[in-house]
Amino acid sequence: MSSAKPSPSSPASAVRRRAVIDALRRGAVPHSGLDLLATGLDRFETALDAELDAVASGGAVFKAVRGEYGSGKTFFTRWLGERAKRLGFAVAEIQVSETETPLHKLETVYRRLTERLTTASFPPSALRPIVDAWFYALEEDALAAGATEDELAGAVETLLTARLTEVSRHAPSFATAMRGYRAALAEGDEATAAAVLAWLGGQPHVAAAARRSAGVRGDLDHFGALGFLQGLLTVLRDSGHRGLFVVLDEVETLQRVRSDARDKALNALRQLIDEVHSGRFPGLYLVITGTPAFYDGQQGVQRLAPLAQRLATDFTTDPRFDNPRAVQLRLPGFTQDSLVTLGVTIRNLYVAGATSPDRVRALVDDAYVADLARAVGGALGGKVGVAPRIYLKKLVDDVLDRVDQFDDFDPRHDYKLTVGSNELTDVERNAAAGRTADDIELDL
Repeated sequence: MSSAKPSPSSPASAVRRRAVIDALRRGAVPHSGLDLLATGLDRFETALDAELDAVASGGAVFKAVRGEYGSGKTFFTRWLGERAKRLGFAVAEIQVSETETPLHKLETVYRRLTERLTTASFPPSALRPIVDAWFYALEEDALAAGATEDELAGAVETLLTARLTEVSRHAPSFATAMRGYRAALAEGDEATAAAVLAWLGGQPHVAAAARRSAGVRGDLDHFGALGFLQGLLTVLRDSGHRGLFVVLDEVETLQRVRSDARDKALNALRQLIDEVHSGRFPGLYLVITGTPAFYDGQQGVQRLAPLAQRLATDFTTDPRFDNPRAVQLRLPGFTQDSLVTLGVTIRNLYVAGATSPDRVRALVDDAYVADLARAVGGALGGKVGVAPRIYLKKLVDDVLDRVDQFDDFDPRHDYKLTVGSNELTDVERNAAAGRTADDIELDL
């Protein structure tokens, strides 16, 4: 599938530009349109696109992304997720956390996956339209095989059993619940159908009457979650999707949990890697992200030797020669030059939709963009690597918007950079630590 960018003048491009600029104005990583911002990622494209193609052909890939805070891990995984979505993948991004999504409870991870499941056509949660599309595909296949209208229900049941044979070896309740969902729809019982689908998505505390109606018991557990993931992959493939791209973001938070929970989580991660490599999950591209301290430190991956062996990657060489095909991929982080390059890219993107493009281009020229990057880096203790988020927020919200709206606003004369502690993340605040004032003012 072509990844060519739309024309800057097209309506779709204008919508994508606006979504990107709005996210940066809020200090957030955009959820879409990241190809418009991608700088320095071209060296990964060939290898990662080949991996996505392999997964689309029935393979499975596990990838570990490492980078310091501010190096762009979330940006990178969303950029790769967009490429996957354009290839026909479903996508889910999951934030790992001790309270909301503990990694050692795979039933919770699976539930978050179905809650955040999205496709090119459907926003989260796309579980219901995917399941409905699967049953439609079974009906079409049954009719194509010669089934009459009277025979259709039986033919669909036969196909359901055949398609989920492998899944039923590990999680027979997945196929049972799918039958229960279809039966409830056939009877016009929307409430029961919705409840059964919620149970299929791993939701706890589903009404007992709905579970009895579908012939299933209890809630999904840690081991059943892997079987349900296998079932979801089968449903995705048969309903026309080429695979599932899943991100487990901020896995380094495992370092801050109790030692017993941490050990269980690390072992769950080792189990996931082994299952991916065993071929149990055809069509799955699974990515985790973490800091170097997580991969290299004794409170992280190194705590479990079998996991450390599976993720071992040589990073002693020049980063220019990092192997993007390796299991672990290093993001180099931002330098002053790359931060300026990104700023210029954002400025140009903004100009394309500005009310006063000539004023914006003249007053926020390349030299000013570079000056602002240096100032923000200085406000954060010279640590350029953690500066991108706040830098882009200041560039869009404080500078570009004002130049575009106010004819007499000149950022070199009318703007003084102020970085308040209340607008910083903990990592950014730590970078700026040692300052004597809450706010740091720098003239540009």
